[in-house]
Amino acid sequence: MSRIFWVRHAPTHAKSMVGWSDIPADLGDTARLARLSAHLPADAPVISSDLIRARATADAIAGHRLRLPDDPDLREIHFGAWELQAFDTIPDQTRLRAFWERPGDIRPPNGESWHEVSARVARAAARLRAAHPRRDIIAVAHMGAILTQVQAALRLTAYETFAHRIDNLSVTELHWTGENWQARAINHLP
Repeated sequence: MSRIFWVRHAPTHAKSMVGWSDIPADLGDTARLARLSAHLPADAPVISSDLIRARATADAIAGHRLRLPDDPDLREIHFGAWELQAFDTIPDQTRLRAFWERPGDIRPPNGESWHEVSARVARAAARLRAAHPRRDIIAVAHMGAILTQVQAALRLTAYETFAHRIDNLSVTELHWTGENWQARAINHLP
């Protein structure tokens, strides 16, 4: 059985929609990072999105673990023209509400839809399973990327999936049974 321990990156303190922008994480809570690292499997390789907030978090918790090359398919949702904007400043509020209330094929201008990010992250998870069969893997990613995998494991609609919290520095543990994903822990805070 393969297990992926999805870790959300450390906080950025941004008050806007942050997708593909390369905003650094606040890694100042070293005690919390140490607890997180100690909670994770000692022999699992660590991979992250290529965005600095995920890379730096992965580096901070990797310790003696094998650090795999960053994977851009583990990035957050691409918010396109909505990137770094506060929700109430988006000109097309109808489209914004539809994006969150009926996630699926609706996308921000020049961004990606929920279905597109789900397919992208699922491809990355499949590559990880194939490259490291029957191994534990630590994947440091973003809230949206992790939620796509929660959706797959729990077999929920995208809208139902949005009810789950994925806090910074939380662990979501998913097990591959050979046929599908099963959730063992969602948003665990060590």
